[in-house]
Amino acid sequence: MITNIRGELIELNLTEAIISVGAFDYEVFIPEFVRRQLQPLIGSEVSLKTIQYIEGNPQKGRLTPRMIGFMSHAEREFFELVCSVDGVGVKKTLRAMVRPVKEVATAIEEKDIKQLTTLPGIGPAVAERIVAKLRRKMTKFALIVAKEFPAEEGRTDVFSEAYEALLSLGYSSTEARAKVETIAAEGKKFKSIEEFLTALYQQERN
Repeated sequence: MITNIRGELIELNLTEAIISVGAFDYEVFIPEFVRRQLQPLIGSEVSLKTIQYIEGNPQKGRLTPRMIGFMSHAEREFFELVCSVDGVGVKKTLRAMVRPVKEVATAIEEKDIKQLTTLPGIGPAVAERIVAKLRRKMTKFALIVAKEFPAEEGRTDVFSEAYEALLSLGYSSTEARAKVETIAAEGKKFKSIEEFLTALYQQERN
């Protein structure tokens, strides 16, 4: 299972990126929101988090391995969650993800069916299934930003875990520390990282 690919981005079109790694050029399928992030990086080395799936009809013997790439672990996790909804799957999710993860996750979190139906191939019935299955899992994705930074080690309490979580979602160390300190200053106690992220999400929506 290939979970990451690193190499030169030599070609980019509407649905695929071609990554040159040594003697091989790899075709990696990408959602539109990833394509926009890659656009200014043509000719540069990139690193994509990947998932693999098999395309085709096994009864006809036409099976082709495919790879899909993302800029971060969080983007990949979000994509897999959407794929898990009944009636969605990989192909429909690839076509639908034209908006940034943060925007789609916020629409799911707020049960905004109208906004979700603006995504290609997502009708009202599918949008309602997405909300029903995923709404309670969207808080951290609604906080996502484009880039990732390495997390610091040696932290164990909820606020420290929250700091690491924000780093993994793409906040800089300065931004993550400021957000944690803002919430901590309110004097609230949190039993889990999920409670903290929910409080931060609500604060940013107000």
